[in-house]
Amino acid sequence: MNRGRNDRDHAWQRAERHAPFLRAAAQRHPAILDTFLSDGSEAAVAQAMAIEEDGIGRQLRARRDALALGVALADLSGEWKLEQVTRSLSDFADMAIDRAFAAALHKRVEGAPLEGITAIALGKLGSRELNYSSDVDLILLYDPERLPLPPRREAGETAVRIARDFVSLMQERTPEGYVQRVDLRLRPASEATPIALPVGAAISHYESAALPWERAAFIRARVAGGDRLLGQHFLDAIQPFVWRRAVDFGVIDEVRGIAGQVRDHYASGQAFGPGYDLKRGRGGIREIEFFVQSHQMIFGGREPALREGATLDAIAALVAGGHFQSDDAASLGHAYRALRTAEHRLQMVADKQTHSIPAEPEAIDNVAALDGAASGTAWLEALEPHTQAVAPRFDELVAEQQGRLPAEPRALAARLADFGLEDPASAARLIGGWRAGKARSLRSAKARAAFEAMLPTMLEAIGAGPDPAHAFNRFADIVERVPSAINFYRLLEANPKLARLLGRLLAYSPTLARQLARRPVLLDGLLDKSAFDPPHSAEAFGARITAAIGGLDYDQALDRARGLINEKRFALGVQLIDGEVDPLQVARGYAEVAEGAIHALADRTRAEFELVHGRFDGLGLAILGLGRLGGEALTHASDLDLVFLYDAPQAGQSDGARPLTPADYYNRLANRIVSALSVPTAAGPLYDVDTRLRPQGLEGALAVSFDAFHAYQRGDAWTWEHMALTRARPVYGRTGALDRVAELLGDIFGMDRDPVGTARDAAIMRADMEKHKPPTGPLDLKLGPGGLVDLEFAVHVTQLVSREGLSPRLGEAVAALIEAGLAPRSLAEDHDLLTRMLLLFRLVSPDSSSPSRRTRALVAERLGFENWDEAVAAHDAARHNIADYWKEVRDAGQG
Repeated sequence: MNRGRNDRDHAWQRAERHAPFLRAAAQRHPAILDTFLSDGSEAAVAQAMAIEEDGIGRQLRARRDALALGVALADLSGEWKLEQVTRSLSDFADMAIDRAFAAALHKRVEGAPLEGITAIALGKLGSRELNYSSDVDLILLYDPERLPLPPRREAGETAVRIARDFVSLMQERTPEGYVQRVDLRLRPASEATPIALPVGAAISHYESAALPWERAAFIRARVAGGDRLLGQHFLDAIQPFVWRRAVDFGVIDEVRGIAGQVRDHYASGQAFGPGYDLKRGRGGIREIEFFVQSHQMIFGGREPALREGATLDAIAALVAGGHFQSDDAASLGHAYRALRTAEHRLQMVADKQTHSIPAEPEAIDNVAALDGAASGTAWLEALEPHTQAVAPRFDELVAEQQGRLPAEPRALAARLADFGLEDPASAARLIGGWRAGKARSLRSAKARAAFEAMLPTMLEAIGAGPDPAHAFNRFADIVERVPSAINFYRLLEANPKLARLLGRLLAYSPTLARQLARRPVLLDGLLDKSAFDPPHSAEAFGARITAAIGGLDYDQALDRARGLINEKRFALGVQLIDGEVDPLQVARGYAEVAEGAIHALADRTRAEFELVHGRFDGLGLAILGLGRLGGEALTHASDLDLVFLYDAPQAGQSDGARPLTPADYYNRLANRIVSALSVPTAAGPLYDVDTRLRPQGLEGALAVSFDAFHAYQRGDAWTWEHMALTRARPVYGRTGALDRVAELLGDIFGMDRDPVGTARDAAIMRADMEKHKPPTGPLDLKLGPGGLVDLEFAVHVTQLVSREGLSPRLGEAVAALIEAGLAPRSLAEDHDLLTRMLLLFRLVSPDSSSPSRRTRALVAERLGFENWDEAVAAHDAARHNIADYWKEVRDAGQG
């Protein structure tokens, strides 16, 4: 008896000297201290729990304050073991939750039974291991059919109001203190859901959409207050989610993944000593808890005896089940008791929810003295072996899988730094968030497995690119925006070459990367190997679109067509970055895709138009492609230069329900076709359409008759308009209409011309362009001296004057002029080089005329040069040759 009294006296002396919170609590509750000193811990705690006050809020706060004193003294005196301390704190929290729930319900529905709403405890309250100063982790659920309701109120609204009143009653600080801090963030989708959830919705979530960490959380779940039958119904319903009878490698992968999150960026690898976090640090409390829970997750589905909530009870069950060796279990148990006890000492000093050893020596000495240790150094020396015993066991859970990136954040950051990422710590945190379930595309075990398998190759490719930070951000946009990408991840896992290709694309092409970020569905187009096949022909691609949209209404047809067209354009861009296809072939592919789009969308638009307005006899509508479309050499960013022509019929009106005159008919139809090609839909944008090359430009009608077009070109057109026509090519129309267009163009090109006047007109126009649209820099491939515009001007003037090389394809025209002795032999090579460069620049440096320093090596490689300097030298020589050729043609206009 004397020994017990001496121990209690000694405990109180330490508390009075070293714990300001306990000293103040004793002043508020002297009777509790007296009872402890005279009669012991049990009597003091019982007395604290029996305190009566007016009002439930005052009473619970008073009991909590007195209980904190009684339990702390029971702990410090050694009269209570850790299990008794945490169980007493948990029992009080259960009582407080029940009483606060009842009070919140009665505030809304006076005298109603406490039913239809319940609190599920997780975390340490769920396992009845509550900290001395701890939050309570709760999920609040209600049954809309059984929740008592005020008049004219709905269940959802009432449940949320009750929940708010409950939380306020529990954690609001008043002069009497607080009851418990409440944390509701473990509920499903806490960032978007109300604080009280319908039980049916919660069950549905855990049956279909829950994440691995939620399995671990529910190992310690139990009903803590409110309607216990409702709470138990919920827990019974989700048992198959928590405890899986079949154990497979997917479960083990989940355990590894969660373990990596447990050892998070805050304290991974943290050395024991001042500032060490007893909860989160390496070898700390959380690692013990999850090491035990991981074995429960793996084996508990088949062995119900392992489903203990409390950590020490679970360790004993795992020993009994043959899953832990006795020595290992004893080591873990001793470490858990020692670290939890030390954690309580830290919290007793000032009633703060802290887990970290102080950084200041004086503060360490103070908490050591509270614990009864001889010094701060001795206290730390007694604790450190426990963390050293835990850490190696937890290391087994986060061991890196063959070929996978580490789960442990610091090890992951180190690997990312090796790859070349510029901010590896931030990237590691982001990847950790994805692994924790923040990315929708990674919410299934199979998707996560495929993702992890391809991730090293992808990040290595990103790190090797010219701008790893931006490339990684673009990759993050894709991962976070794609709703489901398991097939894509699997394809990358099975095809490392494609993973490296995508990594290069994200690194080298901001144009394609931005498209992916805006519309991740473009990834689907890469799943099929045929995505990288050439379009074969405009007709074939147009037929493919037509077949795909045939059964859809018009708006749906436009969406579907945009999907197919943009997928193919995207794949062509990928080929350009990949370098296995000549850029000039890609340019031809872009043109065939655009022409196929015109075929399909013009046909579908015309059919829709005819349903209302009928038809005309005759040749109908024809569409001329000019510029790069006419020359079949589009870039990724090219506009479509279109001119609409029609056969003027004899009839005065179309034969539909809403007849139109020919001019109205074909202008409206042309406008509809332009919209079909250019107006963004839900599936995104398609092409920018430029119709300014039509007769009289923007002042003229959108569509003109064949005869009016011919008359204008023969009598009123400027020289530059005829120059533009040298790249004109019919891209849509019936056979007779196409023949008619070819006949008109032949007649226009056969006109007699003044060579001097033609060259002079072209020189004047080129000078005007230089004035109003100067080059952006020395590598402006189009507008700078000796660029592609100078080449086109020289070629087009020569074509018009000589009537040689009249092919819309500029490369063919150049070859013909060389053959006729009308152009220098270097011009073909010069044209091809600058065109290839332009195609690449449109993807790798769309906002600048010069690629970034690290992109230059890629451009040089794609052009067939050893390095960038060699490519620039060839570029300079080509520009010099073209400038000389244009000067020669231009000077012919001076006399």
